[in-house]
Amino acid sequence: MSRIQNQQNTVWVRNGNAYSPIETIEIVGRLGTFKANMFPLKVFCSAVSAGCLVSFAGGATFIASDIPWMAENTPGLVKTLSSILFPCALVMIFMSGADLFTGSTMLTCVACLQGRIKWHKMLLHWFICFWGNLAGCLFVMAIIFGYGGMFTAPSQVKVIQNYVHAKQVVPEWHHIFIRAIGCNWLVCLAAYLGLAGRDLMSRAMGMWWPVFCFAILGLDHVVANMFFIPMGIWHHTPGVSVGLYIWKGIIPALIGNAIGGGGFCGMYYYFMYLHNQDPVPIDGIYFPADLARLEEGGALPQYESDDCVVTTQEQKK
Repeated sequence: MSRIQNQQNTVWVRNGNAYSPIETIEIVGRLGTFKANMFPLKVFCSAVSAGCLVSFAGGATFIASDIPWMAENTPGLVKTLSSILFPCALVMIFMSGADLFTGSTMLTCVACLQGRIKWHKMLLHWFICFWGNLAGCLFVMAIIFGYGGMFTAPSQVKVIQNYVHAKQVVPEWHHIFIRAIGCNWLVCLAAYLGLAGRDLMSRAMGMWWPVFCFAILGLDHVVANMFFIPMGIWHHTPGVSVGLYIWKGIIPALIGNAIGGGGFCGMYYYFMYLHNQDPVPIDGIYFPADLARLEEGGALPQYESDDCVVTTQEQKK
């Protein structure tokens, strides 16, 4: 148990291995508030960085899939291997503080539901993140991998073409839309579990397995598609064009990801843990606007959870 003291009150906090669910969604809202209030150019640069990191992870999965004998005899094992690698994208993004469109749908949605940001700020953050992610993905795909002479071996080109054909040509529009809902449900769950951790390894492990699930299931992530599908176009995958990519690779995945992240994660966890609830302190610290409202009432309530006990004395009036 640690002791935090200031001029007004003394706070006792019992530190556990992870934040409780109610504390975690409060952290989500605070992070969403911070990100939505960032200078737009910083958001764009951060989103470009996130797109680049997704592309690096996507390239690693193509390399892992280029095992011809295993692809013929044990295709499930190859897919498992590549899917285990892909979660490093989300880990790198969150640990570096970069902005991913799919994660923003949960973070800023919760902040908006809490009344800490306006809807237009949430939508602006989504808009900037989307275009920044696209710019980053295309930069790595074309400049680093394309003009860098990577993925030129016939077996590697075949892996890319087969993957993109199965991802873009085979499914119908509504299939991609529905898969995208499930995809960002899992991605935002990964972000939620990652934010629950108190140390680097706990956060990484919390993020790893939900992303592994979406990758091995073949669900559609609009930012990942910004790398995978253009990579297939670069290597002249039959039947895949820019127009088809926009119609089936961006639009349904974008809408589905927004619903999966904002609705199935953001709205759900807000309703479960924050709706009509007292303000939640994190490590004994209240959000400034919440603290101001509580000070007007004269005292801070006692807050208890599985991982934290906060007891406060009456605030100095």
